[in-house]
Amino acid sequence: MLEGQSCLISRSLPSSCDQESRLAYMTYHLLEITRSKRVSDYGSIASVNRNFHSLVRSGELYKERRQLGIAEHWVYFSCNVQEWEAYDPYRSRWMTLPKMPHNECFMCSDKESLAVGTELLVFGKEILSHIVLSYSILTNSWSPGVDMNAPRCLFGSASFGEKAIVAGGMDAQGRVLCSAELYNSETKRWITLPCMNKARRMCSGVFMNGKFYVIGGMASNKEVLTCGEEYDLEKGTWRVIENMSEGLNGASGAPPLVAVVENELYAAQYAGKLVRKYNIKDNTWTTLGELPERPEAVNGWGIAFRGCGERLLVIGGPRVMGGGMIELHSWIPREGPLRWNMIGSKPSGNFVYNCAVMGC
Repeated sequence: MLEGQSCLISRSLPSSCDQESRLAYMTYHLLEITRSKRVSDYGSIASVNRNFHSLVRSGELYKERRQLGIAEHWVYFSCNVQEWEAYDPYRSRWMTLPKMPHNECFMCSDKESLAVGTELLVFGKEILSHIVLSYSILTNSWSPGVDMNAPRCLFGSASFGEKAIVAGGMDAQGRVLCSAELYNSETKRWITLPCMNKARRMCSGVFMNGKFYVIGGMASNKEVLTCGEEYDLEKGTWRVIENMSEGLNGASGAPPLVAVVENELYAAQYAGKLVRKYNIKDNTWTTLGELPERPEAVNGWGIAFRGCGERLLVIGGPRVMGGGMIELHSWIPREGPLRWNMIGSKPSGNFVYNCAVMGC
């Protein structure tokens, strides 16, 4: 099938066709491949067709997919310093990313990660400043990323297509921030947004129903915030939601473990190892069941809780002697009551430092 489509794209057109007709002809067949093939097939197709290779490397193909409403989700995670893995939960495919550029200070610092568009962004620190490294699926390589207008760490973030929002966090001087920024992966620009009502760090972020939510966090070393805030992108305004994250995080624990699947918000209450679902109409949480047994966490640290397309994922590993194992547990909410299935595992470190889901 690949050979047939490649021949259709590259075969000669009648000499009477002008350049515009040639481009339209090629574009039609490339779009057919875009609709029918998964992202993981693009490399093999690009290797035999120069025009398709150019579209993949330019990012135009992924823009077209977004306009068509097509998205394929991969989960990226790091269980070892400098090393990242990616997993396709629909085809059970693993991919090892190139090692990150060596930087001793960056590797030893706390890091945040964010997947937006065709980029995986990893935020960390050098001696006196914050830096960003960017992995591109277009080139399969790492490069310096674009700094925020107000660099920070320990922020809440989420992405939607080619755009992402970061909110709160802490600057290089240790000040807790209320500011927020929007990143566009196509223009490589950060835009400063209106400030939140409350400064917070160690918070989490999600997109739901076209709005951005920042959830929980710490106002200081001792003050745990139980409120959330909703940002309306059209109005450019923030709204405080009291008690939105009560019980989801503690002073010594990880930021709230939250995820959105099909515009429904879920949380892992790590203190009780419970899975909960948010009722947006009355601002309450309903307990659905328990987290998978095998992944081990310490106050929420070491596991990832993510929405990946139609799936809710828990990523982590059991504590074992003489080696490690990483496991991916999946539940599809639309298919019925909570029931975890292990969909992937491999020898690896069993502590998840960073995790992000890319949909493109």
